[in-house]
Amino acid sequence: QEQLVESGGGLVQPGGSLTLSCAASGRLFRNYDMGWYRQAPGTQRELVASITKGGSINYGDSVKGRFTISRDNGKKRVYLRMNNLKQEDTALYYCNGKLWPHDYWGQGTQVTVSS
Repeated sequence: QEQLVESGGGLVQPGGSLTLSCAASGRLFRNYDMGWYRQAPGTQRELVASITKGGSINYGDSVKGRFTISRDNGKKRVYLRMNNLKQEDTALYYCNGKLWPHDYWGQGTQVTVSS
């Protein structure tokens, strides 16, 4: 069983930056493909960024060039550095971990971009 706990969300002005952190509890973290997703009210959950156990990275089109995903297997954490934040980045951000057949989700951390 893997537990994921997000932190680092908050209120930030447009153009600002935040770093989200996801802490995992299980022993097999280094074997998980990890990702960040987000969901704004009235919309579907969408992929923000993902990083495989081997380090391959993928970004959603709307965040390319602004967000950076990374992982620290020793600390069992995955991070999302968000720069040049826009109002449309406002959403509940979820951490996800996949290791077939398991698919784990955190409870989410709110990011609000507003002046």
